[in-house]
This record gives sequence, structure tokens and C-alpha cells, in this order.
Amino acid sequence: MGVISRLKEDIQSIYHRDPAARSALEILLNYPGMHAIWLHRISHKLWKAKWCFLARCLSTFSRWLTGVEIHPGATIGRRFFIDHGMGIVIGETAEIGDDCTLYHGVTLGGTTWQAGKRHPTLQNNVVIGAGAKVLGPITMHDGARVGSNSVVVKDVPANTTVVGIPGRVVTLGTPQSKEKTERRSAMAKKYGFDAYAVSPDNPDPVANAIGQMLDHMHLMDSKLQDLCEAMNEMGGHICTEKLPEIDVGDFCEAELAAAEKRKQVMDAFDPEI
Repeated sequence: MGVISRLKEDIQSIYHRDPAARSALEILLNYPGMHAIWLHRISHKLWKAKWCFLARCLSTFSRWLTGVEIHPGATIGRRFFIDHGMGIVIGETAEIGDDCTLYHGVTLGGTTWQAGKRHPTLQNNVVIGAGAKVLGPITMHDGARVGSNSVVVKDVPANTTVVGIPGRVVTLGTPQSKEKTERRSAMAKKYGFDAYAVSPDNPDPVANAIGQMLDHMHLMDSKLQDLCEAMNEMGGHICTEKLPEIDVGDFCEAELAAAEKRKQVMDAFDPEI
């Protein structure tokens, strides 16, 4: 594919993924993410041709110009889209497939100082939200999505959304029972994928699991209370005292109190903290 055709393809991919794009000229002049990608393609060719010093100099210039740091050794596929771009870091052995999208502040980093494959592999149609960190020689399979500000250190299955620190799966693309599929689909619809973490109920999988446990406990308490009342009507004398209800707000107040106590301890050591 020629340079002009590749450029047109990149422009069309930006049109499809950014409703703010109004014209090809605007994209050419005002999208630093695309500037970074094209400068990387040049530096990558220099890197493959063993002109490593010149390739690094060009990638450093690109970083200065766009705020996007892409090592010239990284491999990038077609129709790659960097939205906004500032603060993105892509390591030397990172591999990115076709039709992937990265938002600002994303890091595709390594977890070792040893040479060799040490950065992530993104297959096709992967989306990584703002501020997320994907670390190590892991694989993000086709259609995987990472919520904003998440930290991912393990492989992510295809068509799966992960959120949190460390990243945990909130939707699965594998065959499941109808009930589990419907429940997880409802959860995914409620939580969705939020590239900017602006949703007021942005999910924490641990908090969600605790919430489900509390719902279950409330249901069991009500069933037990009904059973006790039925037994008492038959002449029994059990469960004469009503079980105390669990209020999630109590946990929130306890956490706030603990946080305030920790702050007081820190202030005692350093008033400037």
C-alpha cells in the first residue's frame, strides 16, 4: 500500500472514531497522535535498517513535538488511532495490531530490565482508556478493552473488558450459562467501557462482589425472618429478636473514620503532608 493510500486510510479511521473531526485538513494539521504515528513509521524503518541512532533522534523529536513517546523498535499495525496523545509511552518490544485505539496517558511498559520481549502485545481492535498502564510481555487479545486508570499485568481474553488495580475482568466473551451471560451483560451495560472514567458508578470489581454478597445476605436474612415468624405462629419460640440489618453506609463511615485517623497520624509526623 502506498503512502498516500495509507494516509487516507488513517484519516478515515480517525473520522470513524472521533466525532470532533471535521475535515481531512484539520486532521492533518491538528492531530498530534497521527503526527506521532507517521514519525514513528519513519523511525521504525530507520531502526530496521540499523540506523538506530538516527531512529532514536527522530523518536525524541516526535516526543518533543507531540508529547507521545514511541520507541522506534515498537511494531504498529494499520489504522492505529491515538486520541489526544499527550503522555503516551510505548516501549521497544511492544506490538500493536490493526484498528487499535489508545487514549492519553497510556503506558505500554516493561517490567524487567532484561533484554528480550518485555512489553505488551495488542492484537486487533483493542481499546485502552486514558491513564491505563499495560505492563509486561502480556497479550491483549482481539477486542479487549481496558478501563481508564487501570493497571493490567496479565493476559486479557478476547472481547473482554478489564478495570481496576490490578485489572480484573468485568465481561467475558466465552460461552456461559444463559443466566450468567444475561447477568454479566446487564453488568456490562450498566458499567460500560469508560475511556475517561467519568461515570459516577464506574466499576470496582471487588466492590461489586461485596455488593452482591450484601444483597445475598439481606435476602437470606429476610427469608430466615419469614421462617421464624411461621414457626412462632405454630407455637414455637425461636428468633424472638429481629436480626440487625446491614447498612453499607456504616462501612463507608468506618472507612472515612479510618482515613481521617491515618491523616492525623501522618500529620503528626509531618505537618506539611
